[in-house]
Amino acid sequence: MKRALLIAGACAALLVAALLAYLTVTGIAASLPDVSSLEHRTPSRTALMDLRAEEARKKGRVAAVDQRWMPYERISPLLRRAVLIAEDDAFFSHGALDWNEIQASMRKNLAAGRTMRGGSTITQQLAKNLYLGPERTVTRKLKEMMLARRLEAALTKRRIFELYLNLIEWGDGIYGIDAAAERHFGVSAANLDPRTSALLAAVIINPRRFDPAHPDRRIERRARMILSRMRRRGFISEEEYRVAIGEAPPSLPADTTLVPPPDTSAGEPLPEPGPAPPVTAAGTTLD
Repeated sequence: MKRALLIAGACAALLVAALLAYLTVTGIAASLPDVSSLEHRTPSRTALMDLRAEEARKKGRVAAVDQRWMPYERISPLLRRAVLIAEDDAFFSHGALDWNEIQASMRKNLAAGRTMRGGSTITQQLAKNLYLGPERTVTRKLKEMMLARRLEAALTKRRIFELYLNLIEWGDGIYGIDAAAERHFGVSAANLDPRTSALLAAVIINPRRFDPAHPDRRIERRARMILSRMRRRGFISEEEYRVAIGEAPPSLPADTTLVPPPDTSAGEPLPEPGPAPPVTAAGTTLD
């Protein structure tokens, strides 16, 4: 059974590659938007914002948009790390598509007989938010993959991550991390602590359903997994971890000073061999 799933996953990945080539040959790829201007221009609207506005219009109301730009270097390094761990741990080391994750997702979905794991990279998620919306069709997914490849060819990893953090949905009418931090926790995105960073990262799977300020058991569990990995990798101390999960920190010996680890999230891969897969839970879909 395991061997059959491995073969099926590899075949499915080859099929995706063939379909992407088909888009290029048939000219469908040529109809996709040019992304090169994003190197220096920040879009004021996204396809997802427009979709939410249309949904609100049909209900007879006006969709609010709370979005504030914050430069990458000002966003809390803790939040940046938490999002990478939750959504795309190998972001700084793979290309537009993570073929290992695609195959793993397909094997898991085939074994379960339903979609449990999406395998989308941060770049794919940005492409979907900017240009396509959440519609679930094979064509949309292939366009998303093609746009992700264009984004990676035109922009640096840091710029892609900066756009992602500033434009994705983080609640009803809330877009970008600074608006999310202020609305949910009353602080700037520059001042997020380990717990609030992990909770905000944990709800990206479905930000209109889950509230980071009032986490249910599923989100609390995801946040703790994120915090645990941050602790193991040295991004937070044992004391910070225990405070973040609601336990009393241990007493420190006299004259002990905790020195935080240096921030290395400005564009380098995570400093450990073989990054773990994104944090998931049963029934979670990340695409």
